[in-house]
Amino acid sequence: MTIATFVMAFGISTSTYTVMSGFKTLDVARNITLSSQILQSEMERLRLMDWGDIAALSGTNEVDLNAVFTTDAHLAAQFTLTRTVSDVAGKVGEMKEILLVVSWTTVDGRPLTRQFKTFYAKDGLYDYYYTLARS
Repeated sequence: MTIATFVMAFGISTSTYTVMSGFKTLDVARNITLSSQILQSEMERLRLMDWGDIAALSGTNEVDLNAVFTTDAHLAAQFTLTRTVSDVAGKVGEMKEILLVVSWTTVDGRPLTRQFKTFYAKDGLYDYYYTLARS
């Protein structure tokens, strides 16, 4: 009887640990998807800006995510989006490097980040390639 109780308790505790571990993995996967969507949304917003607006952005700034998550303020508070815009060496005034970094903390307290880097050319990428890059 004692052995059966011990085996049953061991089985239940192992099952509980496995379920909790699975929920943590699901949370990480869900947040990786959300962070990718945040990066994509911000990149599309920047892509639609003209050169004057992009040139006015400089340094490192935190982006307000309340504009992204208009229906869920909890999600906006869970993630941090940082945007860094800098001139490309040798192409000052012609091209900007844009780095987006999303950060969040998992349910078990681990900090995670995802990032996306792109370049923005003054007259568009194709115009840049056919005029400036070949000279």
